[in-house]
Amino acid sequence: MNPQAGYNQPYQGGYQNYGGSPPPAGQNRGYGGPVPGQPPQQNAYMNGPPSLGPPGPKPSQGGYGAPPSQKGPAGGYAQGGGDMQNGFSHSGQTYGAPPQQQQYGRGPPPPGQQQYQQGPPGPPMSSVQSGPQGPPMSGIQTGPPMSSVQSGRPGPPPMSSGQTQMVNQMQTMSLSQQRPGPPGATMGAPPPSSMPPSSYGQPQGPPGSSAPPSSMSMGPPSSMSMGPPQMGPPGPMYSSAGYAPPSSQQGIVGMQKSTESKPKPNYTGAPGGYQGQYGPPPSSPGGFGQPPPPGPGGMGGYQGQPVAQPPQQRRLDPDQIPSPAKLDPDLIPSRIQVIEDDRTSRGGQQFATNTRGLMPPLVTTDFLTIDQGNCNPAFMRASMYNIPCTADMYKQCNVPMSLVIKPFAELKPQEAQLCVVDHGAAGPVRCNRCKAYMCPFMQFVEGGRRFMCSFCSCVTDVPDTYFAHLDHTGRRIDVYQRPELACGSYEFVATLDYCKQRAVPAQSAPQAAEGAAESDVNNQPPSPPAFIFMIEASYNSVKNGMLPLLAKHLKGLLDTLPREAGQEESSIRVGFVTFNKVLHFYNVKGTLAQPQMLVVSDVADVFLPLLDGFLVTVQEARAVIDSLLEQIPQMFSDTRETEICLGPVVQAGLEALKAADCAGKLFVFQTSLPLAEAPGKLKNRDDRKLLGTDKEKTLFQPQTSFYQTLGKECVAQGCCVDIFLFPNQYVDVATVSEVCKLTGGQLYKYNFFTLEQTTQHHNPMEAVNDGERFIQDLTQDIQRPIVFDAIMRVRTSTGFRPVDFLGNFYMSNTTDVELAAMDCDKAVAVDFKHDDKLSEELGAYIQCAVLYTSVSGQRRLRVHNLSLNCCSTMADLYKSCEMDAIMNILSKQAVRSVVNSTPKAIREQLMAQCANILATYRKNCASPSSAGQLILPECMKLLPLYVNCVLKSDALQGGAETSTDDRAWLMHLLNSMDINSSGAFFYPRLLPLHNLSPDKDDVPTAIRCSIERLKDNGVYLLENGVSMFMWIGMNVDPEWIQSVFGVQSVAQIDIDSPTLLDKEGTLLSLDNPLSARVRNLVQQIRSQRSRFMKLTIVRQRDKLEPWFQHFLVEDKGLYGGASYVDFLCHMHKEIRNLLS
Repeated sequence: MNPQAGYNQPYQGGYQNYGGSPPPAGQNRGYGGPVPGQPPQQNAYMNGPPSLGPPGPKPSQGGYGAPPSQKGPAGGYAQGGGDMQNGFSHSGQTYGAPPQQQQYGRGPPPPGQQQYQQGPPGPPMSSVQSGPQGPPMSGIQTGPPMSSVQSGRPGPPPMSSGQTQMVNQMQTMSLSQQRPGPPGATMGAPPPSSMPPSSYGQPQGPPGSSAPPSSMSMGPPSSMSMGPPQMGPPGPMYSSAGYAPPSSQQGIVGMQKSTESKPKPNYTGAPGGYQGQYGPPPSSPGGFGQPPPPGPGGMGGYQGQPVAQPPQQRRLDPDQIPSPAKLDPDLIPSRIQVIEDDRTSRGGQQFATNTRGLMPPLVTTDFLTIDQGNCNPAFMRASMYNIPCTADMYKQCNVPMSLVIKPFAELKPQEAQLCVVDHGAAGPVRCNRCKAYMCPFMQFVEGGRRFMCSFCSCVTDVPDTYFAHLDHTGRRIDVYQRPELACGSYEFVATLDYCKQRAVPAQSAPQAAEGAAESDVNNQPPSPPAFIFMIEASYNSVKNGMLPLLAKHLKGLLDTLPREAGQEESSIRVGFVTFNKVLHFYNVKGTLAQPQMLVVSDVADVFLPLLDGFLVTVQEARAVIDSLLEQIPQMFSDTRETEICLGPVVQAGLEALKAADCAGKLFVFQTSLPLAEAPGKLKNRDDRKLLGTDKEKTLFQPQTSFYQTLGKECVAQGCCVDIFLFPNQYVDVATVSEVCKLTGGQLYKYNFFTLEQTTQHHNPMEAVNDGERFIQDLTQDIQRPIVFDAIMRVRTSTGFRPVDFLGNFYMSNTTDVELAAMDCDKAVAVDFKHDDKLSEELGAYIQCAVLYTSVSGQRRLRVHNLSLNCCSTMADLYKSCEMDAIMNILSKQAVRSVVNSTPKAIREQLMAQCANILATYRKNCASPSSAGQLILPECMKLLPLYVNCVLKSDALQGGAETSTDDRAWLMHLLNSMDINSSGAFFYPRLLPLHNLSPDKDDVPTAIRCSIERLKDNGVYLLENGVSMFMWIGMNVDPEWIQSVFGVQSVAQIDIDSPTLLDKEGTLLSLDNPLSARVRNLVQQIRSQRSRFMKLTIVRQRDKLEPWFQHFLVEDKGLYGGASYVDFLCHMHKEIRNLLS
């Protein structure tokens, strides 16, 4: 995409480069990759828009810069169309109910189970009436409260009548119609003659430019970018550019206070439907210090404002007159408000899983799970907990029927860890027909001698060794002595029948292992796994400091290899290889005085030159390993080799694991594109001109099938591959990441990595910070809990089945997800579809079983179980949806489409699905009301916000500063993200720091991601799980600056100084409570994420500020993409089109 007119592109580091060092002068300062053939970019942000003077007074908006009120959900939109109150229902569910109340058999729900009931439809919603031939009337009529539909979540204590009435008064958001304005005018912006000065931070077009013609504003234009395009020079901040509906149908978002409907009179005169003043007062400025532009009633220039009607147009229908009121962002659905409401109502409580289809608290809420039959939501979360009974109902609602599975998630220390069950040589008890494992959902019959499977209804004999009598309720008397009968998650020790057969081709092993019914599986237990470190020893790796830094820290990291609970020392063996055009293997046998190097130069046919002494335990060969790591930097300090190979490196590691007959992981450290003559050689095919076009997909498809084939071979052996990239230019992440993707591995990327303290081209601050980020990522990758050689299968009860899987893995058939390794941070999404009609009475059951090898070499089975309700009404479905899980799945589906679809098609499909979901709700669940009202389901009121964030994200759209490699890298990251990570990635967390209390240690309440929320005298921390920024306003209290930075003013903070941050990449430790508080908060947030986030300091109006603003996702995107308000208006138009 071409840069915007009149806007000098600021420097943006790479994505987590986005954390990377700035590129050398003359290279593109995007997310890290250079743009061949393009002129150097200037750091000319200060020479950009003319409006970058000191900010003037800001509009006096309520709650400016403060977190939204927590006293109730924001009004301003209809919750449930008049038949659902804001807030949560007061269900009868009690936490910690005794297990005796739990009935896992088929039949009616247990007495304590939550029953959803829908009351009679509430009265239709109305607009405030205005008198004929005059201004809007000030009287506002308040109707009776709306009837309640219970929500799927327990709620806060009942509100007082006054509070309830206030909530009911703020239920609706009206979007009134409007006729076409004067010729040449477009919706959302005043005519060119009345165009006010460009507002802060927005580029200004050349003289004579005007708003785009109305013909170009039909819905979101099909541009080359993933978000809405820039149609000519962008207008002022408050123009509704982007997703502008046609002017004849434009709905202007206003506010309603009445819940009672009256017929609208037909008359001529003043505009009707005036919704009252919910934005800034008429005297408020239109932007940062800008004079108010002309407009009706002095209300000019607010976002979403219609064009003023000329005096001669007098005979207008009231419905077609725009409301002068601006949509107040405080009164549209807020992610922050939803998170805080859930924390208030359910935070710190116990969540007992003994009820079928009970919705858990949000992933952002801190709670304790008591496993009483359904698995902990940390392991599995459903997109809906009331799934539709029929396929027709599912197709109509368009809500994904999916599950996000994180089978090895770490539990809180206060929660019970999984029990390990050993049935001896007999192995786990299973259903004879579908092979489901024994679980709390199985029903015992005939006095306990047989059990009926909840998944396929087959009746199976109970083994004599497993028999127990039943009590008067039909439950076994030993239910609490057997975890598989009482808990939703548990592990079995796998018998030898579940171990891979080593004597036959490896491709047949996964099916034999999971099925465990074949007779040719031998009884070979697995060997302990191995870690092999494969380090590039080239001119680049020595010059940028990666090789000596890695050798220095690896000695200590080897003492922290993962081990089983109770193990004193890790069973994992380690090996070492260095490479450039050739491969160097090292014999580090403990009996040697010095390590021995063996060179393999025939990279076309790689072989392992030694068997004994290549893989050793750290304990037996500590002295030899230390000696090797000390010698490696010296051996290659004078190398001039620049070409490297990659394919033979992975092949060598695979051959080593095959020779040792074990699973394991390869850690590959690489700096450049593999250009050496060897298998897997790649060419530079980067062409940034294709980004955003229909040919974009060719850049993200692998340029060769070599790495895909190699990845499949690795999976068969249980060989996982993690690659650490240190590129200065294009390295074709889309191709090399295939081997990571298929094996369940991870790709890390550090653009322009360097340890040089001073250099002409690089920011000195990056040196220590980048090195620390790399070492912290490596430490996390080595230490985190991991399993190997895993096969996952998802079983369901009759009527529906899994049909699609999303994540980083390989599937050789339609049922088994094969993972060479899987750690505690990786997730897999599963999509289901109907085979038959489901029963509301019986419900739906899901069992996820993972067969794996532990770090000690033990073969185990981990089982997770989940039961869901089934429903036949749309109302029940829509109030049981898990919004965060839905967006995790939708975003992964969109990212997967990038390699075989066009940006326009992906964007349109995602928006169409969003509109269909909300239109179906409006049609089937909401009370009759005016088409001018946008009605959102309570559980999915954030859907438009999330969809807009996904459309604007760098993984899907990518701006002018995002390189091809960064896009491919972010797509790879997103593919295996869990729900919490994807939520923060698309909607970053923005925390105010200027009002921190030094005597507390909690994380402050976040604020909404918009520039309007930032105060000049504030300091804010923004993080999205990949990057972290600290934004400092120009008028921050000097005492705060002195306490945290040790200087007296904001201007004295040297953001380029290497001493600004300490060696851990955190603010310097000063001897005062506030300094310690800020440092601890940064560390606390980093500890919550799976990768180290580099802290970037950004001053207000500094050159890096546009990069920071890129993550303020509620605002209009710098490189295309609608603001939240504009997208909400567009979604309302699409919904109305579908309904009409």
